[in-house]
Amino acid sequence: MNRLDALRAAIRRLEAENIDDARRDAKFLLGQVLEGGEVALISGPDMPLKASEEVLLERFLQRRCAGEPCSRILGWREFWSMTFRVTEDVLDPRPESETLVEALLEAFPDRKAALRILDLGTGSGCLLLALLSEYRDAYGLGVDLSEGAVTIATENAQALGLGSRVEFQCLDWRDGLGIPENDAERWDIILSNPPYIESDAIPKLMREVRDFDPKSALDGGEDGLDAYREIAHLAENLLKPQGLLALELGMGQAGQVSEILRAHDLSPSGLRRDLSGIERVILANFPKK
Repeated sequence: MNRLDALRAAIRRLEAENIDDARRDAKFLLGQVLEGGEVALISGPDMPLKASEEVLLERFLQRRCAGEPCSRILGWREFWSMTFRVTEDVLDPRPESETLVEALLEAFPDRKAALRILDLGTGSGCLLLALLSEYRDAYGLGVDLSEGAVTIATENAQALGLGSRVEFQCLDWRDGLGIPENDAERWDIILSNPPYIESDAIPKLMREVRDFDPKSALDGGEDGLDAYREIAHLAENLLKPQGLLALELGMGQAGQVSEILRAHDLSPSGLRRDLSGIERVILANFPKK
């Protein structure tokens, strides 16, 4: 079988399993198999596949047909033009989460600012590390309840050359973060992509999410809002008076989360939509006194 025929056959297999954007995934996985990547497919479509390439492609396709995302098959995901290792311990970074990074860069335009950034439920560390790559004098702390996530985030930081300006800790943010003694120890930015799926809705999620993302990163409680309540409470003690809270949202949650923030004396200061037009990020701060 030559490369082009292999691509066509892969597309048909993925389409038969109702894989979204089967053509993209088939081309991507074949590119990972070929020496020279997707460029090799374009430059030599009539070249026959090597036996080793056929075996590896078959393994990849079997896993993708079972619903496993390409990022988990390969063990990495690109986010903010950076490569992050992903495992079963962490949420798969998604393009819409880049909206949170964009919103904070707009809110804090000075890239030389020595910001203190706290990431609650850091997972792979993608949000925090993306920000540290932009703010070269900033320091970050990422916390997660999963030891596996903390290990992966630490490895990602080292691989990206950011390990000297970030720390990751395994702890429960509800009771593991001490109250700062003064404003200097508080945080300029507190961010989170918290679990926000209603517990009863998890079995109905697409299988790429339901079967492969850690449930602890998805389950937001009965109404999906438990983590927002916890974070809003924490912000009262942890956020600097002029600091900013940035939270990723689930679809349709902006109004409810805004109410939660106001109940904790936080003022929602802006909503950001992702490329699909969904209200994806909410920013909040304490009103100036």
